[in-house]
Amino acid sequence: MIKKENFDSELQELARFARVISHPARLAILKYLAETRTCISGNISDNIPLSRSTVSQHLKELRDAGLIQGEIEGLKINYCLSSATIRKFEIMLGDFIKMLDCSCNVEKCC
Repeated sequence: MIKKENFDSELQELARFARVISHPARLAILKYLAETRTCISGNISDNIPLSRSTVSQHLKELRDAGLIQGEIEGLKINYCLSSATIRKFEIMLGDFIKMLDCSCNVEKCC
């Protein structure tokens, strides 16, 4: 039995999300896509200080997590943020952080 199966599915999903965004290169890619406010068909590695193959590996992780979408257009792939997935994780993470705030739950924290 895998130990993580002892935890509810929401915690497992949040942990997978945290693993994906735990790398600064992935955060930089997400930030770049958010700042451009459009789908990117050019080479993202021109704007991220990593090799094309490394950026490609990070894009795969982000795509597998559903944070970005990639549509093939000829020989290029257009990448853009997946707003529905990002909103879902924004709510999940916000709810989790609120739950951790001991000033909301307990009169006196240690």
